[in-house]
Amino acid sequence: MQWLRSLLFYLGLGISTLIVTPVCLIIYPLPFNKRFYFTSRWAVFNLWWLKVICGLDYRVTGRENIPEGPAIIMCKHQSAWETLALQEIFPPQAWILKRELLWIPVYGWGLASMQPIAIDRGAAIRSFRQIVEQGCKRLAQGIWVVVFPEGTRVPPGKKKKYLPGGGLLAEKSGYPVVPVAHNAGYFWPRRSLLKKPGIIDMVIGPPIDTKGKSATEITREVETWIEGTAARLPAPVTGA
Repeated sequence: MQWLRSLLFYLGLGISTLIVTPVCLIIYPLPFNKRFYFTSRWAVFNLWWLKVICGLDYRVTGRENIPEGPAIIMCKHQSAWETLALQEIFPPQAWILKRELLWIPVYGWGLASMQPIAIDRGAAIRSFRQIVEQGCKRLAQGIWVVVFPEGTRVPPGKKKKYLPGGGLLAEKSGYPVVPVAHNAGYFWPRRSLLKKPGIIDMVIGPPIDTKGKSATEITREVETWIEGTAARLPAPVTGA
């Protein structure tokens, strides 16, 4: 039954994407904040649809740690769930992502309209320069920047090396970093269609002051907080 529910979720996800993407292109001349509000309604709908169809909800601890001004979000990446949740929880944001995502028909077109920082992961030095240059511009415009520091989805209980791009952006821009940990991978497993019922826990940490710190120091501090917090989120008992 849960497999059927998961397939129904993807049906709603696909239909909503086909509806929203053309509108994203039509409203492109509007200010970014207005475009982001409309686009994030797609994420809000699909989080609601996920709860209704699959019985998968979430709770957030630490909303009070979200600063008023723009910041750099560094988030644990375990599934596609956090790509939806961050849009609902945080202010208007631009994402650092691999440029190949923009090549996906329909979805990629809408994604491109949201001013992402699309990098070539095969050209590290050029990518880091792009992250710093474009990231500083987004932050100066009042747009938050989202970074998945491990660069790819990592299953719960495991970790990969934290890449320096987010730390470099924080060092050069001086904007604070907001670390985010969660356990979504238990419910929305990587490379799996199955969505397990339950409640995902997301924890938002206190902003990390980056002024006077090197990229290495910032990255280490972020990694320590995220990994320590994620380790304290237990593997939940889920239904079938």
